Amino acid sequence: MSSPATTSAPRTSRIGSQKFWSRRKLFIFLISAAVLICLATIFYVKYWPFSREAVLQDLKEASDSTVTAQSYHPTYFPPGCVLYGLEFHHGSNHFKLIEIQKLRVRGSYLGILRRHVPQIIAEGAHIFIPAGETSFHTQHSQTVVDELVANGSFVEFESKEAHERPFRFDVHEATLKDVRWDKAINYHLKFHNPNPPAEISADGKFGPWSTGHAEATPLSGAYTFEHADLGVYHGIGGLLSSRGSFDGPLHHITVSGSTDTPDFHVKSSNNKFRLTTNFDAYVDGRNGDTFLKSVEAHFGNTTLSAQGSIAAIQGHKGKFTGLQISSRRARIEDLLGLFTENRAPMSGQTALSTSVEIPSGPKPFLHRLKLEGRFGIDQGSFTKPETQKNVNELSAGARGQNNKEDPPPVMTDLKGSVNLADATAHFLDISFGIPGAQARLHGTYNIVEPYRINLHGEMRVETRISKTTSGMKSFLLKVIDPIFKKKKKGEVVPVHVLGTYDKPDFGLDLGNKQDSNKQDTKR
Repeated sequence: MSSPATTSAPRTSRIGSQKFWSRRKLFIFLISAAVLICLATIFYVKYWPFSREAVLQDLKEASDSTVTAQSYHPTYFPPGCVLYGLEFHHGSNHFKLIEIQKLRVRGSYLGILRRHVPQIIAEGAHIFIPAGETSFHTQHSQTVVDELVANGSFVEFESKEAHERPFRFDVHEATLKDVRWDKAINYHLKFHNPNPPAEISADGKFGPWSTGHAEATPLSGAYTFEHADLGVYHGIGGLLSSRGSFDGPLHHITVSGSTDTPDFHVKSSNNKFRLTTNFDAYVDGRNGDTFLKSVEAHFGNTTLSAQGSIAAIQGHKGKFTGLQISSRRARIEDLLGLFTENRAPMSGQTALSTSVEIPSGPKPFLHRLKLEGRFGIDQGSFTKPETQKNVNELSAGARGQNNKEDPPPVMTDLKGSVNLADATAHFLDISFGIPGAQARLHGTYNIVEPYRINLHGEMRVETRISKTTSGMKSFLLKVIDPIFKKKKKGEVVPVHVLGTYDKPDFGLDLGNKQDSNKQDTKR
């Protein structure tokens, strides 16, 4: 039988042993915590990428700019930071290149080891592009940003003219994926185009950036262009939409696509056409100059082919449009219908070849439009019954068939050359042919109100001019008949087309004929 003293000793020993191990565990824990704190401090000081100084330095190297921030707030779960009132100033003149109201950097602890930043969000980002050439000497970074978001921002291009407002793009959505220096960046953009007002979306790839040769940086993708209001161009109207794809270096981006304008019209006309095009072009992404390699346009029953450019040229403000337009499958009623208020005065198939110039400026479209070319109409007819009746009667009389009360309709061949400037068409040489008569005319036609016509020339008829009409006019013509020269194929008669589009006046220029005879006698 043991004594009490004997039984209490082991129990006391066990209690002491437990206290020792508890103190040892606490000591180990404290030592471990201290070590972790030291390691974390060393890691934070040496490797933590989200300190104020580290982030500003990265931004400085990436933008080749001086970067400042009004305030800074670190985050640890997840690791990252938030900067407020960021400003980027570039170049020797400290031009403000970028300002960002709030920049949120969201990292991850695994990403710190992999040099990956999962997401950066820029709120209230404003980018200002200076006029003229600007060089950047950015430094390559090994950090990869998985996603960069800059919704609700805008990009503003400074004008070379001090009095002109900057060219501004309001960006609704902007997302860049896998942002790194040595590979192409995937992008998604939705923004408002200022001129013409339209909504644009684009998805594709940009880069990698070509250091020292920014113009060689590749760009590719697909786009949609919606609700473009052509009414801003002072003379034309309609809502245009377009779809296509693009690819190439920044200074020579090849673009292929199509456009559709269901209600295209010239504002001086009440006629609207569905205008569709297919095109191949290239664009200089540094200044927006566009060069059209081929365009095929369709409206009504007409197909036109064009090539040219919409670009800045020396001696002209803004963009200057220069086009070469041709067609072998056009209808004259479609072409005239673009400019006339009501029904086109003539119908028939036509071929044409023209050069077109449209300088920018405040003048209405038709007063800025310049055109020079040649045209030909085969088997044409006049759409106004009264005008066609007069032509039918003229043809019948020219063939000595003026006794018919209702002569059969005849078709008209018309060809010539025209120069258009300041809304006035100058016809240099028009050849007008109907059965029994051939005419050559020259003069002018105003393509804006009051649509005045002033054409003069000569007509060769198969019979004597006095037989082309009846009544008192026939009697007077018989009296002066001897003054007309006789040709092997008939007489040469001076004629005119005067008046307006609504009320044209076809008649004889008898005084001009006498002058013509005098000139022929001198020869």
